[in-house]
Amino acid sequence: MRQRLLQTLRRFTWSPLICFGLAYLLMQTEAMKQVAWRTLDWRTNLRVYYQAPADPRIAIILFEDDTEMNLVSWPPDRSYHGALVELMSLAKPAVITWDVILDAVREGEGDAAMGAGVTAAVQAGTHVVTGSVTNFDPVDIPPGAPGPTRPVKQVEGDIAAMYGDNHAIIPFPQLREASLYGFVDAPRGPDGIIREIPMVVRVGTDVYPSLALQTILAYYHVTVDAVRVRLGDAVYIRRGAGDEVRVPIDAQGMYFINYRYDHDDVRPDFPTYSYRAALLKLNSFFVEQAPNGPAPPDLNGKIVLIGQTVTGKADAGPTPRGAYSPLVLVHANVINNILAQDFARRLPEWMPWSLMIVLGYGCVWLALRRSITLIALVAVLSIVLYTGLAVVGWLAWNIWFPWVGPLVGFTTLEFILIGRRVWHEQKAKQEIKGMFGSYVSPEVVEKLISAGEPPHLGGIETEITAYFSDIQSFSSFSEQMSPSRLVELMNEYLTACTDIVQGEGGTLDKYIGDAVVAMYGAPAAQPDHALRACLAAIQVQERLGELRAKWRSEGAKWPEIVWRMRSRIGLNTGRCIVGNMGSRTRFNYTMMGDDVNLAARMESGAKSWGVYIMCTAATKAACEERGGDRVVFRPLGRIVVKGRAQATPIFEIVGLKEKVTDRTRECLALFERGLECFYRQDWAGAMALFEKSSLLEPFQPDVSTGVGSNPSHIYLKIIKEYQKHPPGPDWDGVYIMSEK
Repeated sequence: MRQRLLQTLRRFTWSPLICFGLAYLLMQTEAMKQVAWRTLDWRTNLRVYYQAPADPRIAIILFEDDTEMNLVSWPPDRSYHGALVELMSLAKPAVITWDVILDAVREGEGDAAMGAGVTAAVQAGTHVVTGSVTNFDPVDIPPGAPGPTRPVKQVEGDIAAMYGDNHAIIPFPQLREASLYGFVDAPRGPDGIIREIPMVVRVGTDVYPSLALQTILAYYHVTVDAVRVRLGDAVYIRRGAGDEVRVPIDAQGMYFINYRYDHDDVRPDFPTYSYRAALLKLNSFFVEQAPNGPAPPDLNGKIVLIGQTVTGKADAGPTPRGAYSPLVLVHANVINNILAQDFARRLPEWMPWSLMIVLGYGCVWLALRRSITLIALVAVLSIVLYTGLAVVGWLAWNIWFPWVGPLVGFTTLEFILIGRRVWHEQKAKQEIKGMFGSYVSPEVVEKLISAGEPPHLGGIETEITAYFSDIQSFSSFSEQMSPSRLVELMNEYLTACTDIVQGEGGTLDKYIGDAVVAMYGAPAAQPDHALRACLAAIQVQERLGELRAKWRSEGAKWPEIVWRMRSRIGLNTGRCIVGNMGSRTRFNYTMMGDDVNLAARMESGAKSWGVYIMCTAATKAACEERGGDRVVFRPLGRIVVKGRAQATPIFEIVGLKEKVTDRTRECLALFERGLECFYRQDWAGAMALFEKSSLLEPFQPDVSTGVGSNPSHIYLKIIKEYQKHPPGPDWDGVYIMSEK
């Protein structure tokens, strides 16, 4: 029984549980929590275009830059506040709430004036709520009557776990005697955004309402005696028999803000008025009774929140909907949530995680029986559907679906499932490679595998660029080095060449001793095969220069001939036969044709012209068609190679445009002018120009560097020969090569 249980456990697929478990742990990190919040902010901003307008019972008055510049600086004398409150009470708002801490006693008549204004407003039937805040250190509270504010007595749960502190900063005596106060504590998250706010606050061992909750109580005309707090559940407000308002909170008394409205002009939000404009209009209408004066704000029966947003002194910051907004909007949104019973809800975490785990096991079942395409399609569809559910859940139902974590776990699982399937398929392909890899190149093996059919003899005609390279005077190396050391040298050299050739997409055909034979454009089609071949040739020469420096630095390990190693490369572009050539039992993927032979002649003929990369006009044209002037060419003339009757224009590949020096460009210009004189049989003019260009040649004859000649020197020799034995009158500038 025990053995059967162990076998069952071994066969059970643990990957979904592992992936989702790791994703869950990852989501507990602060960084990933911020990512989750950001995705919720994105949904919140998207919701703006579909949500209903803000509750019309809420209005905002802001002490902003216009008020500071044209009325009074912040903080103003409190007599202005008193006058504003008293004038506003004439417009009959239900509640006036100050999102401002007015604690310190000031000299002068301002405190008394504000106290009198607030008292007048309260007597006129308008509730006034002001701000207070918890504090760690003891606070010197000026003596005075406690006023109407009282702690909440009906509290269920661990009060010690609540948000709060041991002390509090409360309004100055005249203000707290006349008005209620609530706590404005609004802790910011790690990203500086207020997303949760305490609905009730602990001060020592007492529990007090927040500014928003106190405002709601005043609006409903109830006291804290009608409030029941159940930590981890909700704040319950009893308005009458059978009428109870529920506000959800967590075990700390924190409320998750369903932030909807902001001052970003995307959609209408809370009506907002300037402190200065409101004060002047109310005074004009109610005191001066100007017949043609501007109408005051419509505040009848409304909750009016007063905040401050003066530049440099602003009570502002980032919100879920904006980078910088007045923070009075935080309290306004909370009040709007309660009035509309529009609460955000977090979906219990076990629900989405369980759903995605079940879906993950379904994908595991598919991975064992279906194709990779179907697995990927189901994975993408699942991600899209869950994303849609998370977005619609927030837009339509205010439900926050955990989005990032389940998707991270699910996506990781899908990568593992698809990766495992790919690994199994690659393993099967490796078995084929193991069978053929010792005989043919990796590229051909890949083609055989993708073709899905056994190899057979035959080829196709296609345009390619053939690549031939050979080491200059290689026979001398064999004479001066032991076989083992020669093999070591060749392995390092051939590895470097092959890596570059294949790195540019070339197909290695074969090695012939020190020679490398490759092709570009087959077996896979490459529209830019000529450009790739030219780039590879340039890189091989650059890499060989690095190897020469390395070998020289290794001192006596290598004979001096190694320090001077040079390689010549020949390229030609044309239509050739490529395919499996050989016998029915043993063959090789290779190339054949006259254009292949011509590429080999370019390599061997490069020596005759004193260059290290030589190509035909066909390669130059095809390279420039795809690469423009990226590669710099030098015309070397027109030759007839051994075994051919037709003349072939030939070119040296000098290098990449950005790496060719001004000295070399001057050399090329002089050389081309000399070549023009040469074709006109202006031997003296050509001689003079080639002598100048020879001094600027990038490769100067030097035994220590392995350079034997260069094109300018070659043409100087040819001209001297023609001066002694002039060509016939029908000479067209073609030089006939007598060597392969």
